[in-house]
Amino acid sequence: MISVEGLTVEFGGFTLFDDVSFVVNKKDRIALVGKNGAGKSTMLKIFAGLQSPTSGTVSVPKETTIGYLPQQMKLADTQTVREEAEHAFEHIHEIEKEIERLNLQLAERTDYETESYQNLIDRVAHLTEHFQMMGGNNYHAELERTLIGLGFSREDFDRPTSEFSGGWRMRIELAKLLLRKPDVLLLDEPTNHLDIESIQWLENFIATRANAVILVSHDRAFIDNTTFRTVEIELGKIYDYKVKYSEYVELRKDRREQQLRAFENQQKKLADTEAFIERFRYKATKSVQVQSRIKQLEKVERIEVDEVDTAMLSLKFPPAPRSGSYPVIAEDVAKRYGDHLIFEHATFTINRGDKVAFVGKNGEGKSTLVKCIMGEITDFTGKLQLGHNVKIGYFAQNQAQLLDENMTVFDTIDYVAQGDIRLKIRDILGAFMFGGEASDKKVKVLSGGEKTRLAMIRLLLEPVNLLILDEPTNHLDMRSKDVLKDALKEFDGTVIVVSHDREFLDGLVDKVYEFGNKRVIEHLGGIYDFLEHKKMDSLRELERSTQATASMEGTASEPTQNKLSYEARKEQSKAIKKVEKAIAESERKITELENSISAVEARLATPEGAADVSLYTEYSELKKNLSDTMDLWTEQTLELEELNAANS
Repeated sequence: MISVEGLTVEFGGFTLFDDVSFVVNKKDRIALVGKNGAGKSTMLKIFAGLQSPTSGTVSVPKETTIGYLPQQMKLADTQTVREEAEHAFEHIHEIEKEIERLNLQLAERTDYETESYQNLIDRVAHLTEHFQMMGGNNYHAELERTLIGLGFSREDFDRPTSEFSGGWRMRIELAKLLLRKPDVLLLDEPTNHLDIESIQWLENFIATRANAVILVSHDRAFIDNTTFRTVEIELGKIYDYKVKYSEYVELRKDRREQQLRAFENQQKKLADTEAFIERFRYKATKSVQVQSRIKQLEKVERIEVDEVDTAMLSLKFPPAPRSGSYPVIAEDVAKRYGDHLIFEHATFTINRGDKVAFVGKNGEGKSTLVKCIMGEITDFTGKLQLGHNVKIGYFAQNQAQLLDENMTVFDTIDYVAQGDIRLKIRDILGAFMFGGEASDKKVKVLSGGEKTRLAMIRLLLEPVNLLILDEPTNHLDMRSKDVLKDALKEFDGTVIVVSHDREFLDGLVDKVYEFGNKRVIEHLGGIYDFLEHKKMDSLRELERSTQATASMEGTASEPTQNKLSYEARKEQSKAIKKVEKAIAESERKITELENSISAVEARLATPEGAADVSLYTEYSELKKNLSDTMDLWTEQTLELEELNAANS
């Protein structure tokens, strides 16, 4: 399908890939792995034709179709969900006409034994297979199946895409890509915006209906369930393992040990040779031997090894101050926004030292309950009690906005670190991809993902006894996730994790709280015990059963309830329109601020601008306004998600 020959990619003197060669075969399922910055996303962009290598070739057969889902993309917001998804089928009628045209040609020809006749048959077969895979004349059913699989309800199909958050709009783009059934599917972090049910559906789609797949993901369980070949990128080279990820991990350990032994042996020999040269450099009787050793050094092909595995680092939390025996007790807790019920009858107890997961579809109330526990939401009903001496450490994506932008990465951590942990700050930073010179960067120059990781490290070193982590692994590579997971397992306090990362939750949590159908249900055991239970009794069947029971129980008062429902939906619709208007205003302001910042940056890049002190003040104020507006936009978007979930 794809042949890579002598691929080299250089950026400003830095070599990302160095003479790389390999092939992608039909029906291959490849996991592209390596630490952040190794070049995984760049490789996908080259395959997609969006980036050119410095040298080398990437050969793709003429008829091969390639579909690419990047981590981020510009999204359209002008149509309904269904209309947007139907763009995937723009060419299906052209394919049908082409099949008819080629069949007419075949009917007129009699040179059955020739190669050109056979090529024509192959072409018709390929197009027919593609047409059928896309759903053929019944493609509408395929479209609905895919959207539902990715978490949309039938009521969502005719809603404008502008009503959905960026994460849900990315699901629409993923649906369009899958519906096109390309010969090669390139996926860069496809699970970032999916819940557990949607991830499982995508796993099944890839296993049963996709062609060749190359994917990048930090979700270990996902890549282990979808791929059977692992290509690792390390120091500009590739290591091709014809096994699934979990087997690759073991094989990599052996290769790593061999690499380190060879590196250490070579380093010793080089040191001995250099010592000989230095000792006898100015002795005439040894000049021949010295020159010989110098030539040997010049010819040696130096063995390189990547920096020490972060998995080898043990990150220890400072001792947690002791809390009461029951950090969180909930009794019949319910939360409504106006007439819209988020959840009710939430009754549970989290014991000191428990590690628990909050899971469920987006919009079912996970973040709402977290805000109730945090004290950010107080107008719930029921009783929610925090235990004695509970000190909460909270991590969410917007925590990055609270960092001091004028401090360095190192100083940010040094400021909160206490005791012996201060001696390991650079090791800890290296574990979370801030090794070497990166630790001396100012926070203001970091990307959004880097700021998020830094905020996570800072939280881990603060003396708290109840950690609440909202999607903590989204910006961590696999080795960094191992460090975090091991640290959380050793943490002697209590942990609540909101996450869809099954591999991260596996072995970490001992209770799972499922959010769905306006309820919060406690499941004892780990995440895979919970998932096994759901396979035996799927959530969709559970929801239908619960809804049917609720309907039977409410039959006597049905007219009143219908009236209330109608009135509630009117109010809900008004609230949605109000929030949508606010979001549009925030997005307009964000665009204006970004344009203003770009203009100031352009002026600062000139000698005159660099000397103008007032420009720096203006730049700082613009950046702060942008940060505040982004925070407001995030809050508004979350509110809209909850309102839309309630209205569906």
